[in-house]
Amino acid sequence: MKPGEIAIVGAAESTRIGAVPEMAQIMLHADAALNAMADAGLKPSDIDGVACVGPMMPQQIAHYLGITPKWVDGTGVGGCSFMLHVRHAAAAIHAGYAKTILITHGESGKSRINATPRPPEPQSLNGQFEAPFGPMGPPTLFPIPVLRYMKATGTTHEHLAQVAVVQREWAGKNPRAAFRDPITIADVLNSKMIAYPFRLLQCCLVTDGGGALILTSADRAKDFPQKPVYILGSGESVETTMVSQMQDFTSSRAFRVAGPTAMEMAGIKHSDVDHLMIYDAFAHLPLYGLEDLGFVKRGEAKDFIWEGNTRPGGKLPLNTNGGGLSYTHTGMYGMFALQESVRQVRGIAPAQVPDVEISVCHGVGGMFSASGTIVMSNQRP
Repeated sequence: MKPGEIAIVGAAESTRIGAVPEMAQIMLHADAALNAMADAGLKPSDIDGVACVGPMMPQQIAHYLGITPKWVDGTGVGGCSFMLHVRHAAAAIHAGYAKTILITHGESGKSRINATPRPPEPQSLNGQFEAPFGPMGPPTLFPIPVLRYMKATGTTHEHLAQVAVVQREWAGKNPRAAFRDPITIADVLNSKMIAYPFRLLQCCLVTDGGGALILTSADRAKDFPQKPVYILGSGESVETTMVSQMQDFTSSRAFRVAGPTAMEMAGIKHSDVDHLMIYDAFAHLPLYGLEDLGFVKRGEAKDFIWEGNTRPGGKLPLNTNGGGLSYTHTGMYGMFALQESVRQVRGIAPAQVPDVEISVCHGVGGMFSASGTIVMSNQRP
């Protein structure tokens, strides 16, 4: 498959994000899907492929929206599942399995309407070898590698706090962001301790919301009302469901596969990238992402962010919607990262970066258990 052969022709989030207690998860999926169809000038009968991630299944979404698909994908690897859906949808369109594919997300992370608890099953690897020792979800599992990373790279608490400070600067430019007031390093370090070394302002939001994308072949893209966003490259990988069993606590193997694979497929250099999204459920993830994708050398991410390179006006704008720390985070954030990359490439983002041609959108699933990367452009090679 050649770079630019597949395009995103529809993209939208749910009408509301944040607290939406009157909508169950399937309704958030449908709301976002209908918004994306309106963006693309389509109706449900025009869609012949559906992808989503649990607890919703493709058959539920297809039935709810009145779609009869020829291709479906229910791949679920955590919050970056949507990056994999984009990759798989592009391959399916290339292969002729479908012509117009809808990818949806909807999650009642805050209100928990029709939401299914997902504790580790006792018989699972996590249930046997991590849960008995007391971790209670991501805030207590993610610190396991972070402390080693901090020691190995010289990253300080102030460095980690600066990630949240910079992303709040971007959120201040975004009317839909949950938190927009400026914060300082002192604010972050004085916020409530959640699980060492993470304090409250270094942890993601918990919200309701959804999003949807529509993909088709680039040859058809000119027939749609919006400017196409071309898929230049994609990558995916997994490592382990147990964060305690990572190959290297200071680096994600899944990141090191997915990111470079996408960029190599796209035929781009790091200097070609105008805009970057790195899934930021917690403040350390942009540091790992910058290093594992090769934007900076090992141990240099802390200084790269500290020196202002990722903030408004910096040379590599990062997480320009405010990220999972300040914009929104329903539990699986990858769809919202993709939406912001699309907006930036289209030139319509609230905090628009000037002259964006290429955006790299990188996601994580679970506690470093999976990764997916998509390279987008408004120019077809």
